[in-house]
Amino acid sequence: MKRYVTLMTLLTLFSLSRVAAAEVQLEIELPRLDVAEYHPPYVAVWLEDSQRQAEHIAVWYDIAMRDGEGKEWLKDMRQWWRRGGRSLDLPIDGVTGATKGPGTHTINSQLNRVLSTLPAGDYVLNVEASREVGGREVLRLPLTLPLETTVLPLETKGERELARITLTAQN
Repeated sequence: MKRYVTLMTLLTLFSLSRVAAAEVQLEIELPRLDVAEYHPPYVAVWLEDSQRQAEHIAVWYDIAMRDGEGKEWLKDMRQWWRRGGRSLDLPIDGVTGATKGPGTHTINSQLNRVLSTLPAGDYVLNVEASREVGGREVLRLPLTLPLETTVLPLETKGERELARITLTAQN
């Protein structure tokens, strides 16, 4: 009986470690808006712990503007800016990238890198979008680490600047 219990304990631990090591991906859907003047939104993705400390995952902005002028409007993503965006020395390899147009965009490697370094606990995955001659929107997905794949997918929908965000297990 003791050997059976030990085997079951090992199998349970193995199964939990596989869940903790599961790779995920975040899909961000930017809507196609019928407006006279469309500019792709600036987008920031970050994870906050219960003390609201941020781990930055992605920042999409106009990196091609001469003299780094694209950084000037990063502060329009107000929640992200207050959670540490203002103190970042951009660009950051693997985190920053160009703005994206309408459609579904996937983040996986940087997200998994951040998730693998964090201790167990409750977190909130935040996605904020701000668009010139447009609006601003923040979507949040609460999650608990280690992340169990049985709770996936996690999804929330936006109303204007973000169509939806979805966290899924990576295939």
